[in-house]
Amino acid sequence: MNFYMINKIFVILFLFVSITGCKNNTGKHKNFFPGIRATAFGKIGDSIITQYTITNVNGMQVSLINYGATITSIIVPDKEGEMGDVVLGFDSLSGYMQKDNPYFGSTIGRYANRIKGGTFIVDGKRYTLPVNDHGNTLHGGLKGLDKVAWTATRIPGDSGIRFTYTSADGDQGFPGELWMAVNFTVTSQNVLQIEYTASTTSTTPVNATNHAYFNLSAGKDSTILQQEVTIFANKYTEVDSFLIPTGKQLNVAATPMDFTKSVPIGKRISNVSGGYDHNWVLNKAMDSLEKIAEVFDPSSRRVMEVLTTEPGLQFYTGNFLDGSIKGKQGRKYPKHAAFCMEAQHFPNSPNQPEFPSTWLHPGEMYHQITQYKFSIR
Repeated sequence: MNFYMINKIFVILFLFVSITGCKNNTGKHKNFFPGIRATAFGKIGDSIITQYTITNVNGMQVSLINYGATITSIIVPDKEGEMGDVVLGFDSLSGYMQKDNPYFGSTIGRYANRIKGGTFIVDGKRYTLPVNDHGNTLHGGLKGLDKVAWTATRIPGDSGIRFTYTSADGDQGFPGELWMAVNFTVTSQNVLQIEYTASTTSTTPVNATNHAYFNLSAGKDSTILQQEVTIFANKYTEVDSFLIPTGKQLNVAATPMDFTKSVPIGKRISNVSGGYDHNWVLNKAMDSLEKIAEVFDPSSRRVMEVLTTEPGLQFYTGNFLDGSIKGKQGRKYPKHAAFCMEAQHFPNSPNQPEFPSTWLHPGEMYHQITQYKFSIR
């Protein structure tokens, strides 16, 4: 049986077992059915791309596609019970495959964020990666894990999808064959949990994250400048003009980088060259799952809490969006249309030995968990 037929049978099975699936709507969600629903989303060569919609007992919906292990929508209620999609994205596969897609909702790897000069040394050997960002390597190179078809399987029960992918030795210049799995689970507490595991055949740097673009107003406000952010971090990593860490960790106190108390995103953004696109050094124990950030939207009263096992958080405010991209329902996304909260290790860690290590060795297992919890205040 060929790969195409196997995938086709898998999709049919999904449709059969998901009769208790749900309608993907953004009105007041009075009638819904918890479970998982699979729908066709397109093809890439012989690979079938499928969208999986997970609905919990409260009507929260999370939709995902196996292209790039990508979050395509997160639908949660506002203060009036009105359901709304709080992430940016596209209505079709062609949108996600376009050259100018700014990683909407994608799983990022092998190495999230930037590696200076696209190079690092392992065991005395220098490795060179393709550069795609001012002479540096961003988000895994020209064809990172966000641009490939993953294999999807259903996690036992009605609340999760597992994506797996094997990156070949030498893929984008990285050493070792890397196997990675990403589990997306939606709980009855309106938590989207993302759990990553990976193993390698040779020592290699690994730094995975998800690049969802959030707007908690569900698009009713064109920008996120009024949304209020708290980040539990007393320091951030200083960067140069190309957003590469200098190695210094600076105190946030009395600077525009201080989010230890809730602050509207737009209050001090004009004092940050280019806008926020920095890594915060989190006030937490290494590998411990802890709350590290919170965002509140005064208009919808939605709250998003972020928990992670990671040591860093890249907070990005959609600085490179410019209205040229047409997203869902033809909507144009202007500058600051959304924010990203990417739990991660620090940028350029392979070249900064004083940063928490991102080296994965044969026989070890990479593991991290990040959670996004939604509620109303």
